[in-house]
Amino acid sequence: MDFEHVPVLLGKVLEALPLKDGALIVDGTLGLGGYSEAFLKRSATWRVIGIDRDENARGIARERLKDYNGRFSIVAGDFRDMKTLCAQNGVEQADAVVLDLGVSNMQLVDGERGFSFREDGPLDMRMNRAGEITAADLVNGMSRQELTELFRKYGEERFAWSIAGAIVKARETAPIKTTFQLVELIRAGIPAPAMRKMNGHPARKVFQALRIAVNDELGALEQGLEEAFSLLGQEGRLIVVTYHSLEDRLVKGQFKKWNLDGLGVPEPKKSVVPDDEEIERNPKSRSARLRGFLKKNLPHTAEGRIGPWRKV
Repeated sequence: MDFEHVPVLLGKVLEALPLKDGALIVDGTLGLGGYSEAFLKRSATWRVIGIDRDENARGIARERLKDYNGRFSIVAGDFRDMKTLCAQNGVEQADAVVLDLGVSNMQLVDGERGFSFREDGPLDMRMNRAGEITAADLVNGMSRQELTELFRKYGEERFAWSIAGAIVKARETAPIKTTFQLVELIRAGIPAPAMRKMNGHPARKVFQALRIAVNDELGALEQGLEEAFSLLGQEGRLIVVTYHSLEDRLVKGQFKKWNLDGLGVPEPKKSVVPDDEEIERNPKSRSARLRGFLKKNLPHTAEGRIGPWRKV
């Protein structure tokens, strides 16, 4: 299968990791190994543990990084369990944790995975194919109200009610089994004037909502952030690259809480986005946003207040 693998914000991720010799980095979303390869090339003394729940991705990354076996290892699992997974592999503390929350091109171009609204295939969307719930289960099993709430909450879809209505009506005749079937129902649920003015694919938000629900992505992120912070030693760094506002708000909020609790500072101070050159080279990067956090104990300058780092 031919696909292009372009790590997003790679230069900015490297800039955000001024690590010492011998540093251990946990790549919690290994994917095809783009970030991990860059870390291993950056320093001949850095070590990397890559975690991923996708068996196909792990296989590609393993082959890609086979020359770094002495400094690189792969762990099968979900980054929401990273502390346990690392402990099982003899690692109790890391100098950095990196999370790239995007869906890989490999998953998008493989119609059989069901992530893409541009490729026909079974309505699946499971990151871990051993998972029990598929997008088809949700589309065919949830009520109109439940689908509406799902599309609004995780997709911020303006026409959630009418799209859900089109889905419920269609499945009275036969179950909805493929991505293209769902795309046509989404189109049917959006008023024609709105379709004409729409930027981007009309199915994008609904597909996003279903993917988040199938894989419990926000729950995994919330738990994964806590796991990452617990795994980091003092002066450890957490880097997170998000791709939509739901993820970014969750990360920003957690970083702010840690900061106000005196547990560290956002570093870089503000979120980082791709420049025009990167967006032109890789259009899929346009929604990416990088945030970083430096774990360190902060002195309280006044009771209940924490130094100059009051804002995220």
